[in-house]
Amino acid sequence: MSSALAKSNVKSTYIYLFIAGIVLAAFNLRPAITSLGPLVGLIQEDVGLTHWSAGLLMSLPLIIFSIMSPLVPKIASRLSNERTMVLGLTILLIGIVIRTIPTAFFLFTGTILVGLGIAIGNVLLPAVVKEKFPKKFGLMTSVYSTSMGLIASLASGISIPLAQGLHFGWQGAQIVWGIPAIIAIIVWVFLSKNRVGEKNEIKKTQSGESRVWSSTLAWQIAIFMGFQSFLFYVTISWLPEILLSHGLSMEAAGWLLSFTQLVGLPTSFIIPVLASRFTSQSWIAFALSFCSILGYSGLWLGTSYPALIISIILIGIALGGSFPLALSYIGLRARNGSQAAALSGMAQSTGYILAAVGPLLIGYLFDKTHAWTTPLITLIVISFITMIFGTLSGRNRFV
Repeated sequence: MSSALAKSNVKSTYIYLFIAGIVLAAFNLRPAITSLGPLVGLIQEDVGLTHWSAGLLMSLPLIIFSIMSPLVPKIASRLSNERTMVLGLTILLIGIVIRTIPTAFFLFTGTILVGLGIAIGNVLLPAVVKEKFPKKFGLMTSVYSTSMGLIASLASGISIPLAQGLHFGWQGAQIVWGIPAIIAIIVWVFLSKNRVGEKNEIKKTQSGESRVWSSTLAWQIAIFMGFQSFLFYVTISWLPEILLSHGLSMEAAGWLLSFTQLVGLPTSFIIPVLASRFTSQSWIAFALSFCSILGYSGLWLGTSYPALIISIILIGIALGGSFPLALSYIGLRARNGSQAAALSGMAQSTGYILAAVGPLLIGYLFDKTHAWTTPLITLIVISFITMIFGTLSGRNRFV
């Protein structure tokens, strides 16, 4: 009896630690990117980047996501989820450190490593949650997607105060985000050495891969994932610059970018729980995309400060809910953890190809027109496309 109780306590402790590990991993999947947006102007001055090359810097992690994502389930099947997560977090930490060296070569090399590390966590988390918490998938997706949004908004908001207020410079403002990576690595190393439960279900992923790649529904989810990410990463990259064009200060623009993400936190938590309670999520996708259309239209047409704030709130709601909805689709449209891993890898691979075009394209359009009108009209069109594919992905079907 005491032996059984001891085993139960060990398993319970392991589950709580695993939840902590998931949250800590989520903390590391956005700051290395979202903290860069407010600092782009400083980096451009210091390193000598054009708007086009700065857009490439923001797009580069997304390109890496698209290349790396299909490989993650294969790596996890060889190493285990836990060891693969340790690998990803370690690569991320190295990338953060390298890109603080103020030359274009190290800036871009470090960003490539950041992209590799984040890609591993991006793909693994939905699959791990589906495998470890199949009956609590909606709640756990809410927990880690909200964690991602919270730390992402913090990273955007404190970048300029760290760089200028505390005189850390853009390099110091970046190196701060190595701290949560170190903490997460420690926890996942412990998890990898004290595994409890069955062998990785992801080992069976390869058998379902061909089915996923030939599924119309999987492609609809991938396109939705791609275009909602397009909107998110463009906003992270260029919203501060758009707000500067409306006469705001650099610090105010950085905090409003942070506010955009904070506004989305309640939506980020509610959407996966809400999605898991309905057989169809099409109406959720429609409502979020409609907020996106109104928000970007407000940035384009609005001339007053209140109009900007309303637009930012609408964009925050849309972006805050769309990403966790895309993650929810991965779990809700898959039958098990192995299929979720295959769908996660496929959707994030093809989706981030679309997303990678975003910051680069918007930077290019601005360089060509020297105004934000054409870029903002482009974002409105993308919001309509997101609405279509989000609605299609929300139908009650399996891949």
